[in-house]
Amino acid sequence: MDAEIEVFLVDNGSLAPGATLELRALAKGLSVQLGREVEAVSLLHSHKVDPAELGGVAATIVKRRMRASFAAGRRRFMILPLFLGPSRAITEYLPVLLGELREECPEMEVVIAGCLFGNSVERPDPRLVEMLSDHVRVADQEGTMHVALVDHGTPAQEVNALRNSVARDLADALGRRVVACSMERREGAEYAFNEPLLEGLDAIPDFAGGRLLAAMFFLLPGRHAGAGGDVAQIGAELVQRGIYEGVESTALMGRHPLLLEILADRYREAGG
Repeated sequence: MDAEIEVFLVDNGSLAPGATLELRALAKGLSVQLGREVEAVSLLHSHKVDPAELGGVAATIVKRRMRASFAAGRRRFMILPLFLGPSRAITEYLPVLLGELREECPEMEVVIAGCLFGNSVERPDPRLVEMLSDHVRVADQEGTMHVALVDHGTPAQEVNALRNSVARDLADALGRRVVACSMERREGAEYAFNEPLLEGLDAIPDFAGGRLLAAMFFLLPGRHAGAGGDVAQIGAELVQRGIYEGVESTALMGRHPLLLEILADRYREAGG
């Protein structure tokens, strides 16, 4: 790909410094793998983090970063989404944002690479399951824990369909039962497809008691995932309620080496 094209690895953004730091580490690793610079940029939020918590370097968001490029005479970009599925942040928010930026710079050219799942939420990239199965086997070496694939929850049915497909394939890979659940959901019957919720797993037949392993369908740490996050807190509450003897979580998917391989493939598929 032309070196004049700026490549941004883009996540949703977080007020948690650890998310930006890990995004930067991924961008650095991908830069080495691709032999060209890849910059960590967020859609939202991260620019509000105190730079002192980010090694003295402020985070940036797509709108600000592209405007800076316009001012420097740069017009060509590739966005590599660090998103597991077709989140509305990518399918709806980002196109609107780019439309606004195009009004400021009509000659800009932007390529949006594919999300990590690939081309089908029904048959997602098998490396996602490979990453998860590796993490489950490390966390539950004896294979005795209940396994729940936990995602954030979503207003988009196609993102939920991805969760369910991954849970199905993970069960096949592990040769054991895997229940798909969400951390939270929006109110209203139209969002009931997110059920069951993590907090309500005791309603699943033969799925209570013993120990629970939350297989984390999350990429980066933040308010929801990682130490002290919402998933961990819900797990602690399940133990307090006597539903499980203990609840543990797998590593986050952003820390698996296969992630860079998938991102490199999405870059090449987009013309890189």
